[in-house]
Amino acid sequence: MSEAPVKTGEIEFKVPGLADPCRTWYKVFGELSAGDGSKRPPLVVLHGGPGACHEYLLPFADLAAKYSIPCIFYDQIGNGASTHLREKNGDTDFWTPQLFRRELDNLVDHFDLRKGRGFDILGHSWGGCLGSSYAALRPKGLRRLVIANSPASMELWAKSAEQLLDKMPANIAKTIRDCEAKWEFESEEFKEAITAVYKKHLCRVEPYPAPEAEIAEKRLTEDPTVYGTMNGPSEINILGSLRTWSVIDELHKIEVPTLVYNGSEDEAQDVCVEPFFWHIPKVRWITVQDTSHLGHVEKRDQVIKMVGDFLTGG
Repeated sequence: MSEAPVKTGEIEFKVPGLADPCRTWYKVFGELSAGDGSKRPPLVVLHGGPGACHEYLLPFADLAAKYSIPCIFYDQIGNGASTHLREKNGDTDFWTPQLFRRELDNLVDHFDLRKGRGFDILGHSWGGCLGSSYAALRPKGLRRLVIANSPASMELWAKSAEQLLDKMPANIAKTIRDCEAKWEFESEEFKEAITAVYKKHLCRVEPYPAPEAEIAEKRLTEDPTVYGTMNGPSEINILGSLRTWSVIDELHKIEVPTLVYNGSEDEAQDVCVEPFFWHIPKVRWITVQDTSHLGHVEKRDQVIKMVGDFLTGG
């Protein structure tokens, strides 16, 4: 297995209402050129958060080496190595799913992915929300879609969270609920309680946090503009502008073959994943046993094979 070549760069992204263009930073594993001999459509990888950035998803770069699938990672606007807009903190009219769909469209056009082999999408968590809503628009060139550890609506995500809290020790569940009611998200009591949940349902690798979970958390906290506005201060109950988000009514419009997967111990429990299975016409749903939200870290080889086989028609 040879290492795939790696290239980084930036793409200009013009946002309506902003005087200066933004920059979307990307990292490509493998060759995108049609003359490279590869017949595999490139895979665009959408990170979660919003704001967790690309690094925690880098295990999926194994697809480039093992399956000859070129992989495009990028940091969504407002995060990581892309343009930050701290002055837009709290601006719910600016930070919308539509903004991120436009950015994704801009990236697809930059790499000229609509022609020839087309392209695939893998979205994790919030990235799956973004990817599914984008696929429902039936973009030209999209061949396959992977929705990883994602909810079909935030109302159902909240139900999933309540199910998980009900299974936690009573003192932990009570602390989280009490702190959320009082908006005491910076208290040591809340941090200790939420860490107990994360160890069981975010990433089960010991010692916690695994490097992938650690870098994602770092990205979310070093500039909380996007995450704080859209998600809010708690991973359990969405209190930001995404709290009413749903793609359920649009899922029937997704025409491409779709793989949906979650973990048996996932934050995204079956209750919030099921609508993908019931409403997407060409869909396969797999629950990976003994994994949580970062199954690609916990059972890396198994998840890579599952995704790689799907993308290559296996």
